[in-house]
Parts: sequence; C-alpha cells; structure tokens
Amino acid sequence: MIVCGDDALAHRLAAELRQLYGEPVTLVVPQRTGHGARRPASPGPRGRRTSALLGRMTPAVARTAVVSDEPAVDVPLLEADEPDEEVLREAGVERAEALALVYDDDEINIRAALTARRLNPRLRLVIRLYNRKLGQHLEALLDQAAAVADPGIDPLVLDASTTVLSDADTAAPALAASAIAGTSKVVQADGLLLRAVERTPPGRGQVADEGLCTLALLSSTVNDPAGSEGSDGSGTVGPQLLPDARTVAAATGRGTVVLEAIAPASTSSPARRWRAPGVPLGSLFSRRLLWSVTGIGAAALGLAVSSWLATGGSPLHAGYLTLLDLFAIDDPAVAEPASRKVIQLFTGLIGLLLLPVLVAGVLEALGAFRSASALRRPPRGLSGHVVLLGLGKVGARVLARLLELGIPVVCVENDPQARGLTLARRLHVPVVLGDVAQEGVLEAARIHRAHALLALTSSDTTNLEAALYARSVKPDVRVSMRLYDDDFATAVYRTLRAAHPDAVTRSRSVSHLAAPAFGGAMMGRQILGAIPVERKVLLFAAVEVGGHRELEGRTVAEAFRPGSWRVLALDTSAPDHRTPDLATARSTGYQPADRPADLVWELPDGYTLQAQDRVVLAATRRGLAELLGRRSLSLRP
Repeated sequence: MIVCGDDALAHRLAAELRQLYGEPVTLVVPQRTGHGARRPASPGPRGRRTSALLGRMTPAVARTAVVSDEPAVDVPLLEADEPDEEVLREAGVERAEALALVYDDDEINIRAALTARRLNPRLRLVIRLYNRKLGQHLEALLDQAAAVADPGIDPLVLDASTTVLSDADTAAPALAASAIAGTSKVVQADGLLLRAVERTPPGRGQVADEGLCTLALLSSTVNDPAGSEGSDGSGTVGPQLLPDARTVAAATGRGTVVLEAIAPASTSSPARRWRAPGVPLGSLFSRRLLWSVTGIGAAALGLAVSSWLATGGSPLHAGYLTLLDLFAIDDPAVAEPASRKVIQLFTGLIGLLLLPVLVAGVLEALGAFRSASALRRPPRGLSGHVVLLGLGKVGARVLARLLELGIPVVCVENDPQARGLTLARRLHVPVVLGDVAQEGVLEAARIHRAHALLALTSSDTTNLEAALYARSVKPDVRVSMRLYDDDFATAVYRTLRAAHPDAVTRSRSVSHLAAPAFGGAMMGRQILGAIPVERKVLLFAAVEVGGHRELEGRTVAEAFRPGSWRVLALDTSAPDHRTPDLATARSTGYQPADRPADLVWELPDGYTLQAQDRVVLAATRRGLAELLGRRSLSLRP
C-alpha cells in the first residue's frame, strides 16, 4: 500500500496500516530540504534495509520513516514534491493494492488520482478532498474509468475502488461533541444521527440505562485529575470498548458510553440558522441611542399632555400641534396665551435635540444592515454558547455540525479570507474578527458567559493561549483544543486537569480522529464514522456479510466478539438498490430525503446473518483489522 501526504495524517495512516492491519506500506512525503523532484538519501545499511523492504527502490531515493513512536515502525520513505507519474511508478503503484492521497491540496490529490487510475485500473483509491460535491463527481468518474479500462472487474470490487473522504468531515462530529455536555459522540448513517453519550455510574438501588447498547466502559480513573483519559496520548489505564453484558454488570462504579438514541437528521433543509425571530432593535441601535430616543419621546408626550391641559382642546388636536412644533412646521403662537407660547418654545427645543438623534439612528441602522450582510456581531446578553476559535476547513465543518445540533455559536477568526467565513455569513452566525492574542477579542465573543471553548486553529500555541486565557476569565469553562503533538497534548491536558479539576478539558488531534476512517477505506470497506472514547477510537463501519466467516451463518449474538466488534444494524434494502455511501446519502442528495430509512436497529440476538446482508457494526481498530482479512479483500483474481 502507498500513502502520499504532506502532514500528520499521512504518518498516522501509514502507522495505522502497518501496525493494525500488518500491511506493507510505502510513504511518499515532500522533501524536507533543497529543491527538485526528490532528495536522495545517503547510502548505507539503513538505505539498503529500506530498499530491501520496498523491493523496487534504489538506495538513492529510498529512506526509512519512523511513523510511530509506540511501538516504533519503519516504513520505506520516498521524498518528492508532488506524486507525479514518475514518483508513483517508483513507489510501485502499478503493483500496489491501494493508494491513499491525503495531501492538504485538493488539486494535487485529484491530479495524482487520475494518473494512478490510468497506471493501475484495479487500484483501490482513497482520496482526501474537502469539496464534497466535487468528491462525488470524481468518485463516479474514477469508477467509470476503472470499468472502461478493465471490463472484467468485479462490480463489488468496483464499488470499493474509489473512496473520497474528508478529514474535516470525519473529525467534526467528535470535535463538536467534545464541547457539548450530554452529547459526546455523533455519527451519521443513512440519514440518521447515532448519538452516543457518557453515563455516570448509577447510585445504589438505581438501574443503569443501557440505551440501545453499551459501547464502552470508561476508565476507572475518570475522576483522577492527573489521568490521561481526555487526551490523545497514551496512558496505563484505558477504557474497555464493546464489553459484553456480564462485564458491564460486574463493572460497578464505572461510567459507560451508551448508544442512547437514533434521531432523524435534518438534511432536507440547510443547516439551522441560529437567530432570534424578527429583527431585534438591540442589533440595529446602540443602547445609548435607544435611551436618547426614549427620553425625547417621553418629553414630547409630556409636552402634548401639557398643551392639552393648557388649551382645553381635544387630546388629538393637542398632540397634532405638539408634532408640528416639534418638527418646526407650525406658525408662531404670537396671539396665543402665554402657556401656549411656553409650550411651543420647549417643543421647538426638543425638536432641535431630536435632529442629531435621528441622524445617528440612520447611520447606525445603515452600519448594522451592512454588517448583517457581511458578519454578525455577538448580541448583547448572549450566554451558554460555544466560542469556536478558527474557521479553517476543520472549523467550518465543526460550525456546521454545531448548528445542526441547535447549539448557539460565536466564532473568532484572524484571517478575513478564511473559508469558514462564507458559511458563517450565510447562516448569520456572530463572528469576531481579530487575533485571539489581542486583548478584548475573547471578551467580544462573550467568553465570560460561554459554555465551552473550541480552539481549532492550526497553531498549537494559539490554541493553548486561548484556552489558558479563557480559563483565567472563566475557570469552569469547558475547553477542547486541537493539538498536533501527542506528547504536548498529554502534558497540557494533565496540567490543566490538575490546575482546574472541576472543569472539563479535552485535547484532540484531527489526524488521530480521521486516520481510522482512511485506514478502513484503504482496506476496502466503508467507514461511517469514528467516535473517541477517552484516548481510544471506536469505528462504525458498513460491512458486507458475505466472505466473512466470523459473520456469515452466525446469529447476531454469536457474531458479537467483546472487545473487537458488535453488529448494530441491518440494511434491509435489496442488494441491487443499496446506497453505496450510507454516511452521506441523505445529506448530499444522492437519494430522496423522504425515502424511509433501510437500516433496522435493535436486531434480535437470534437473527442469522446471511451472505447477501449488509450490516453496520461498531468495532475497535484492531478488531476491524482482524475482521477485514486480506484474503477476502484482494482486488486481484
């Protein structure tokens, strides 16, 4: 297998394939120094060992990359600026089983995918692409090219020959859920939202609510401030994934992760706009201007009452005369009584005061309407919201997920050209433009009244600085940070937990959350999503039963392997009418949004799985690697 990329996702994916699936992997990464297509490595025993592992590289272009520290894994490494045809040939794409293109640049991935499909029509392609609509068209194009180039290819193999994924889409549910109390994990399947929530241990005499099923037992050190269950780092005590009923009953005093509910996803309409009904005056005019208008109005009303009492006429006529005097369009009251003259003078004075207030109101309204067409400001009195720091490709997906869940959000972004600003502008989400390091930026986002902070910029130091400042303003605010370095993430998490034991702290890595989905796709099966359970990851996958002796011909109870995998749902649609992508069928318009869901949940334990069935199962990474055996996944006859 070949992995081509330019960031941490490529290294994590190579480690995933090498460690969990036991696959031979070649890693293609940009050169670190110099210019040109490739940088040769110095010859020696290390170069010869790498060349022997790869079998088709010369020591001049081959190097060894350590893609994981625990345990250390060496894979052949090829340094190249871009995966052009020459580089792909040297990496062995013509004889490769699968190719992952996970560059951060969509154009590079597309160009390399077209070249690789021409060189090897049977190659399984996994492409990282941010543009979802373009990904659908590209997937169809590459599958069609494979079918034309090799008419004898198996249709089932063809369905899995090209997979387009987005690391932002894969990690967004977990990142968004980490900032929401009561909703810890969300995965979408066939237009449905699977919500997994953390349950505290039941008290004496209480019965634990297992929901649809228990996905995991949390660590026994979950209340230890120095523990590591909130970070992506390693630790000595971890959660227990996919336990059986006996283990759950015996684990007293431990929290659980439960698949609690399955609710229809609102995919037939755009993401919910978080906005109050109507147009609040507070968003158009400042408080000082509103108080000025109120004072002038009260004075005008008092003068109208005085005119009515002084002249003895009708109240309507008195109010009419007061308005004429207020706007300076009435005749001077020369022949009128003294009381009428005094009232007219005061009314004219109030009219003079009204003129600048009206001008100020018009200017403020114009400014407010102009900002409403661009970016909203956080409304006054806002509280209980989530402050989202960073509107890059990951931040934009997390923002959309939070809005789907109906969570109020205030965004903070330093780059006026960030791709997530377009989404925020369209959905009228309040945005504060500015550097979080500058004083007053987080205050403008109402951090002191916020429920949680999601720091998702590409800079570890910026995210840490925002988290520390938010904790200084509000010590109990829930904090979730995006950190790249695992050791740094673990150290930060433990320190913050020790300093603020009563506050929730989480550190997440996008590549850590996305790598399992890409790894599963490299093995030829569809990964619906990945949810974090403390520092581990639980996968949801759609698997064809046929060809898997661990599933075929077994009942649901017999197919359950504690700690490895568990069947959750059955796809009842006919094999010829099945949706190729359960995760995005509804949301992308692949099929009608009003079509009934084909997934049946809460299967009876006695149901026997047939070869033609397709099931949705929850699995650990190692369990999925064991289930997806190489003999049943080979693309070659």
